[in-house]
Amino acid sequence: MEVKNNKVNYHLLILLVMLFILALWMIIPKVLADSSVKLVVDGHNITDVVPVIKNDRTIVPIRTVAEQLGAEVKWNNDDRTVQIIKGDRSILLRIDSRLTQYEINKEKIYNLSDVSPCIIKDHTYVPLRLISNALNVKIDWNDSERTVYVDSSQTSNITPFFDMKISSLKSGQVITGTTDLQAVFPTLPEGAAEIKYLLINPDTAKGFIIARGENLTDKYKWMPSIQDNGEKILVAAIYDANGEFLAGDSISVQVSIAPQVSLTELVQNQVIIEDKMQLNAGLNFSAAYVKYEIKNKDKGKVYTSPELDPQGIFNKTLMVEDNGNVSVKVTAYDINDNPYPSQSIDAKINIERKLSLRGVSEGQTIDNPVTLSTSRNFEVSETEYVMRDPKTGAEKVLSKIGYGNYTWFPGPEISGEKELFVRVKDTSGRSYTSDSVTVNPIGTPKILLQGIGPNQVITGTVKLKVLSNVSLNSIKYIMINSKTGKEKAVAEGEDYLTEYAYTPVKGDAGTWKIKAKGIYESGKEIETEEVPVTIYLDKIYTALPIIEKSKFIDMASKMAEDSWKKTGMSASLQTAQAILETGWGQSVPVDKYDGQLSYNLFGVKGIGTAGSVTSNTWEEYNGVSYRIDAEFRAYNNVEESWKDHNNLLLTAERYEPFREVMHDSTQGAWALRRAGYATDSQYSMKLIKIIRLYNLQELDKVSI
Repeated sequence: MEVKNNKVNYHLLILLVMLFILALWMIIPKVLADSSVKLVVDGHNITDVVPVIKNDRTIVPIRTVAEQLGAEVKWNNDDRTVQIIKGDRSILLRIDSRLTQYEINKEKIYNLSDVSPCIIKDHTYVPLRLISNALNVKIDWNDSERTVYVDSSQTSNITPFFDMKISSLKSGQVITGTTDLQAVFPTLPEGAAEIKYLLINPDTAKGFIIARGENLTDKYKWMPSIQDNGEKILVAAIYDANGEFLAGDSISVQVSIAPQVSLTELVQNQVIIEDKMQLNAGLNFSAAYVKYEIKNKDKGKVYTSPELDPQGIFNKTLMVEDNGNVSVKVTAYDINDNPYPSQSIDAKINIERKLSLRGVSEGQTIDNPVTLSTSRNFEVSETEYVMRDPKTGAEKVLSKIGYGNYTWFPGPEISGEKELFVRVKDTSGRSYTSDSVTVNPIGTPKILLQGIGPNQVITGTVKLKVLSNVSLNSIKYIMINSKTGKEKAVAEGEDYLTEYAYTPVKGDAGTWKIKAKGIYESGKEIETEEVPVTIYLDKIYTALPIIEKSKFIDMASKMAEDSWKKTGMSASLQTAQAILETGWGQSVPVDKYDGQLSYNLFGVKGIGTAGSVTSNTWEEYNGVSYRIDAEFRAYNNVEESWKDHNNLLLTAERYEPFREVMHDSTQGAWALRRAGYATDSQYSMKLIKIIRLYNLQELDKVSI
């Protein structure tokens, strides 16, 4: 039996070894020396090095061939480039880059190779056609002899590797503003899934994606930034669904943006009679943000807006005090905060004074509190909310304040049809009265509980209060046990306008209903509705760090770069979002009851791959905000959170405009805000500033 087991183990070992060898064969790059392939240069058989097969294509040692043909070869170890010079022709190659620069009679021509140059045993190998293009020599392949023949006595023109061509621009074209990008190709490469347009710096062979999409033949819009200025290489590249390069074309362009900034919603000497001024910026370049300036020339007052969306419309609310002659301009800023102002436009603001009551509508029946507010376009020193009896004309001032809102909760004495209006005094003491609004208060005695809300989890002291439309002689706050129905008074007193503090004790843990009971007039009772709550007195866990703060950027940027390669979404933008949402990884939601870490880097609610964790969110009840439990997505690791967040932005309908510009960190930041990703008006600028401060834009650099 033991011998049999040894025999089985022996065969198993052989099988594992064979599988290991097979796995190695599958992962070894397809770069193999082929000793059966011969290289003959001008009749000389080259034997010291042999051609190599890389991705089913024959590549040859460039130095050996070049020097045999009398060309000079220069190697730059710093940027890993090799330059071959012969007469008035030269070629610049970069290791692991498909981009090739030819220079013939001082004219530069750029081309893409299907196989990038590589180093094998200290020799630089390139595809055969690069030799032909570089040195203007003819190269033939004899299949029966398996021999490469290089013949310098015959010439050959530069031949592109691909039949794809950038059709919307010509080589050497000067770019001065928004530009169409389009490519044509007789036949689509098999498996083609995406086209990307890249703007490459010829000195570094690196650059940025300027447009991308799945519709390969579509025309794409590109608005250059000031930082794009200079000699550049425009590349159109086709990729498969796995991000593998299939085909491409490249041309030289000269980006020469002379910044042009204008106001597009305002004309010279316009008279503005509406109390909103709509402004928009006309730009010939991609700006980081804009600011609008309105200068009142009669009064010497200047208004400057905060940093705003360069593509958005700005609505400035005007006041009567703004009336007069004004000059308006917009200033666009690049990513380095360099300003580019527009010409000022002169206009005249001449708006009429407006005053109206808000918070109620004509004919409204009122049986609960309403918040009255004033709509006005001038400064005031005093505001009165007034009720008038339409039958007698008698007026009653409900509230007299400087300015602001008033919560009106009409009691039984005010039932029946009433007229409401607002009366104000401006800063000079002159009075103005709004039109009245007719309402119908019911006036049923009612009190409302404040300070807590439905389904709130109480973990410490809360302050209880009531809002009543009748005067109360006393107030009592009562808890009712949800299981036993037993009642417990937790606070009481004669002053119903006072807040009463309730601090739970150990025996209070569990589910309850809380209500308030008041006494008014001659012993009449009135109660609020019962509000369900949970009292929890054990340990509450709070957000935790997932990594040391100093290490977070490395972790986040790695996931962002992996995502960027698969999706095309700016890696710098993703990294900045993670930094902002988690406070550098130091505040990640946990389950408040058991401490389970969610790994949720973006505060997404719902159910994740690892279920959910319970944390806090805000609700409102009877005009007061309070915290309740909410379920946030939980994941097994941060990678799952990152992938889920990507999926949200890549599939949700409202983020379609974002997806059109997601390769650009600045445009993407503003597109997220326009799509409603965050309510913070400064969310986009916070992302842009993080990217700039920590030089995250380097994450978005590409090569070809």
